[in-house]
Amino acid sequence: MRLAKPAPNATRTANSKFDVEVRRSAAGLGLFAQSPIPKGARIIEYTGRTLAPGEELKSRSKYLFAISEKKTIDGAPRDNLARYINHSCRPNCEPMISRGRVFIHAKRAIKPGEELAYNYGPDYFTNYIEPHGCRCVKCKGAKKSAGAV
Repeated sequence: MRLAKPAPNATRTANSKFDVEVRRSAAGLGLFAQSPIPKGARIIEYTGRTLAPGEELKSRSKYLFAISEKKTIDGAPRDNLARYINHSCRPNCEPMISRGRVFIHAKRAIKPGEELAYNYGPDYFTNYIEPHGCRCVKCKGAKKSAGAV
């Protein structure tokens, strides 16, 4: 069996088991699969500096991931490719926290070229996404079909 070659811009980092690529998406930049990803697979780890309690309140980072009341990861460093995973109301991934670390797992089989996305949760959605309108594939499709009469 021949293995498919990764796309020229595909990246496999120490925190990713699969070839992924950062490129333009409906929400800005997104992370895209460049090889098939099976259902349940651990795709990538969300990495970054651990913030001290209360430090996240002063942070201006857009890439904060709360692990617990006492631990938040600032995923701003660009080598954290998981920071490019966008929100979706119908996600193909989900974050799982294990021993204080965040791993992104596939909820279903993901095809090459498909954007990786997970649901950011109700608080984030209400405070940051809803005021500007959700740009995920599900919501953009709903808006298009609602406009078609």
